[in-house]
Amino acid sequence: MSQTAAVQVIASDDEAIAAAAAYAAQIAPGAVERDATGRLPHEELRALAETGLLGMRVPPSFGGAGVRVETVAEVFRLISAADPAIGQIPQNHVQFVDTIIRYGGDAQRALFLPRFLAGARLGNALSERGGPTALDWVTRLAGGRLNGRKYYATGALTAQIVPVFATDEDGTVVVVYVPRDAPGVEVDQDWDAFGQRGTFSGTATFTDVAVQDVWVLRRPFGREPADTHGAFGQLIHAAVDVGIARGALTDGVAFLRERARPWREAGVARAADDPQLVVLIGQLETRVRAAEALLADAGRAIDAADASGDDPELVAHARLQTAAAKAFGGEVALEVATAIFDVSGASAADRKHGLDRHWRNARTHTLHDPARAKHHHLGRHRVHGEAPPAADPLV
Repeated sequence: MSQTAAVQVIASDDEAIAAAAAYAAQIAPGAVERDATGRLPHEELRALAETGLLGMRVPPSFGGAGVRVETVAEVFRLISAADPAIGQIPQNHVQFVDTIIRYGGDAQRALFLPRFLAGARLGNALSERGGPTALDWVTRLAGGRLNGRKYYATGALTAQIVPVFATDEDGTVVVVYVPRDAPGVEVDQDWDAFGQRGTFSGTATFTDVAVQDVWVLRRPFGREPADTHGAFGQLIHAAVDVGIARGALTDGVAFLRERARPWREAGVARAADDPQLVVLIGQLETRVRAAEALLADAGRAIDAADASGDDPELVAHARLQTAAAKAFGGEVALEVATAIFDVSGASAADRKHGLDRHWRNARTHTLHDPARAKHHHLGRHRVHGEAPPAADPLV
């Protein structure tokens, strides 16, 4: 499995955030063009591996920084404000690195963690089509052979390793960390959504793939008592949404300053001096700041729960905080991505500006997990004092 050369090793939380900010500035200028043409970000993903951010969660005992969850959320927020399609791709990578760190055996950690530090990237092969839900799988691991077909396989096309969700002969949920170049692995780029167009989220097929025991991790979620594994993945999704909101507002303000013309009744020479538009921007800024604060707070809550050794009260608090950040972040992303046109005028609809990509990206990404489920958990806790069930892997 080939890996990226000249990979940096992140040494601290501050270094991770600085690397993310620099990388975001690097990819932002091409975001409109990538969305318009559907160009897949091969070079950008190689550059991401070189930053060392793919290994930022590897613990110090394996040579990494083991950065805080709060830092991970900020890294993804920064990247997604520049281009959320690229921001979403490593979401699965960091989630499945976390899975190895939490649940992997000594041999699995020794095999995989050094590869992540060296820039190896994980994809994803989770959901399937045709079943009652996206989490009802027919993919099976039996007799050391893996067979199945996955869709929404984000990042699998260019990854070195593809974690595949399946069930074994006993009906136990497993994750199989399959080399992308293993015989029997085929990945198509048939993702054709109107948003998040560059996420490499097509179909992955596994035909009689020979599996080594060290690749198999059993029962990675839905454990009793509950932990923060599901919340960690949800927090990164929330960070993508909050990044979209910030990116949309940044571009909307730039358009207001540089291109928008004032409404003749406003009595001002520049649209940016229209007090009604300035108030609207201020209202949107407040909403985005609130989403960013909820995101950071959820990250701190997960860090506290993990540091406690999974204290049940702290775990429940972290899961609920993450549910709030995810639900609100998605709602704000959609709100801001729509409202920026209210300050921009008809010329903002010109495709060359690409302002519509923010709404399309927000709408596509927020379809992953419905906000109503997060509100349901929050409501049951508020009304009945109930913690989210451990069996729910998405909170």
